[in-house]
Amino acid sequence: GGVAGGVGMTLLLRALTGIPMQTMVGILSGAVTNTPGLGAAQQTFADLHGGEGDPSIALGYAVAYPLGVAGVIGAFLLLKAVFRINAERETAALEAERDAGERGVALVSIEVRNPAIFGRSIADLHRLLTGRRFVVSRVLRAHSNAVEIAAAESALGSGDRVLAAVAQGDREVVETFLGAAVTMERKEWEALDKSLVARRLLITRQAINGRPLRRFNFRDTFGVNITRVNRAGVELVASPDFALQVGDSVTVVGSEEAVRGVERFLGNQLERLNHPNLVPIFIGIALGVLLGSVPFSLPGTPQPVRLGLAGGPLVVAILVSIFGARYRLVTYTTASANLMLREVGICLFLACVGIGAGERFLPTVLHDGGWRWIGLGFLITVVPVLLAGFAGRRFCKLNHHTLTGLLAGSMTDPPALAFANAAAGNDAPSVGYATVYPLTMFLRVLAAQLLILLA
Repeated sequence: GGVAGGVGMTLLLRALTGIPMQTMVGILSGAVTNTPGLGAAQQTFADLHGGEGDPSIALGYAVAYPLGVAGVIGAFLLLKAVFRINAERETAALEAERDAGERGVALVSIEVRNPAIFGRSIADLHRLLTGRRFVVSRVLRAHSNAVEIAAAESALGSGDRVLAAVAQGDREVVETFLGAAVTMERKEWEALDKSLVARRLLITRQAINGRPLRRFNFRDTFGVNITRVNRAGVELVASPDFALQVGDSVTVVGSEEAVRGVERFLGNQLERLNHPNLVPIFIGIALGVLLGSVPFSLPGTPQPVRLGLAGGPLVVAILVSIFGARYRLVTYTTASANLMLREVGICLFLACVGIGAGERFLPTVLHDGGWRWIGLGFLITVVPVLLAGFAGRRFCKLNHHTLTGLLAGSMTDPPALAFANAAAGNDAPSVGYATVYPLTMFLRVLAAQLLILLA
């Protein structure tokens, strides 16, 4: 909706003002702060005109960009005022929604009361509860009050208690099937058997990357259980088919000696993660450039379109994140290195745009009607954001923090995301941004090319 609104506003304002389409596409790219769209439009125009470009595309982008950033943030503030948003209430509602949903892992104590599973093993439980995500960590025997590490063959009896890591969405089913949840904190489990410890260990050994948990058989090899995996700040259940990656943090439960053995096996050396894996990044960029240069035809267009130098690497990055681990490709990059690459990249791009458009920037704004371009860019920015924001809040009932991230992603606008994150104080805007960003980036790049071609 946000992308379509921007394109619709561009076509409407072009019809009302008579400004050439290539200039309007430059204004559109600046208004939605989409630099890849600008590059795609420039390349398409040059291809249509024998390699000759149009400086008005970059000029339109340059004059519309500043209010493109400010307009989105202003629209956020206006939506907050119109809907009378209370940030604390939105945060509380978001946390309640997450607790009730699929997101996150709960550590629960359950007493076995279901006669149908008396004498059944934990492996049997996983077969009976196919598709439910849970890992039993420890078992407290009712007859002896002794705690033991859970194994696949461990049989459960009446009154036994288990400590399990369960996906939030499966918690109610697992608790009901076994018996009933009981109030028993982790400290109580640790007090019952001081020989067992729970540790967070980092995976830094490259040989483990991409391999499923079941391959290593930690229970029989080391005498420990791995119950949870933390990846990029998200807590996940350590199911047998879960593919481990370098940079993951796992929760290991076992004796002190056994945990030390697992630590040596996994690596757990933070300094190794401080060295960025640059080879996969540049392989991805190279493959992305190749993909972005491949032309493909759309019905009704006079010439093929391309994903471009931004769309191609974006698609390859998504594919590498999904399939890279299967081919032992270590894609972990430190947060600081990631941010550095992004900031340098955007600075170099904006510097090139500034060099290309700077010579005529002031004369265009002061004498050639550039002030009108600024106003048109502001309308292209604000109107779609307000319409999409109103629909998202009024009809879709989206949480305001999530909605601001979604809107920032629809405008491919990192400064707006930074503002939304600071206002929310949680990761909801980032999740909304990341969810819609790939699709909207793809659509923005294609829309810029199609507008040039159809004109």
